[in-house]
Amino acid sequence: MKILLLGKNGQVGWELQRSLAPLGEVIALDRHSSDFCGDLGQPERLAQTVADCRPDVIVNAAAHTAVDKAESEPELARRINAEAPAALAQAAARTGAWLVHYSTDYVFDGSGQEPWLEGDATGPLGVYGQTKLEGEQAIAASGCQHLIFRTSWVYAARGGNFAKTMLRLAQERERLTVIDDQWGAPTGADLIADVTAHAMRQALRDASVSGVYHLVAGGETSWHGYASHVIAQAQKLRPELNWAVKEIAPVPTTAFPTPAKRPSNSRLNTRKLQSQFALTLPHWQQGVDRLLSEIL
Repeated sequence: MKILLLGKNGQVGWELQRSLAPLGEVIALDRHSSDFCGDLGQPERLAQTVADCRPDVIVNAAAHTAVDKAESEPELARRINAEAPAALAQAAARTGAWLVHYSTDYVFDGSGQEPWLEGDATGPLGVYGQTKLEGEQAIAASGCQHLIFRTSWVYAARGGNFAKTMLRLAQERERLTVIDDQWGAPTGADLIADVTAHAMRQALRDASVSGVYHLVAGGETSWHGYASHVIAQAQKLRPELNWAVKEIAPVPTTAFPTPAKRPSNSRLNTRKLQSQFALTLPHWQQGVDRLLSEIL
């Protein structure tokens, strides 16, 4: 099997290079690749890459994910998040390839407290969510066989993340303020990559699984709960470090104004994914604890 992977150096893309390797030949690209075009800013050249590579599966792990920047550069966000997936989907439909694509909880309006189902009405609050939704819609309209995984609060040991920021601040400040009215599930890039590989194997045997799935770790927490867990666990693992923090104060979203509005409810219901692919999604603390063991 030949797999074309886009966004190889992102958090999820890096883990996908590992998880997809046992399944076949992986052609891993990023926007700087020279042999083939892996730049989502050039949708027409991406389609040519698919035609040249003739992959069995295209895995698109690249996106414009700078939520606030998207508000000031909507054309670029739309090209990367909507037009590029559309080009990949149309190329996949022409060649008979599967397309695996990652989307986001930001396609919803963040209202209520119930975990979102795949079929719930969408209502993006900003440019990022809107362009990601347009990407989903373009893939569905193309008629290609596809797996779209909506995820949220993604982290990895590689690169920057919320946990690393909290650990640094906990050694610099006595008092931290963290938002407590946004809810979701911190989800490791390694978990996303492993589930992708499992689901891909089944999809290649059973085309009926084509569709949209929610993929996040089990359980739920607020950013404040996430930060509190990270710091408490880190203090257990490395008590000898110079921990300055004495208080982690909960504050509302309004305490940190941003150009893009964040959803309050990022909970995603994963029953469909777990049932369709016979998977169990571990609780979010399990992945975060593993991350801390790696980076501390």
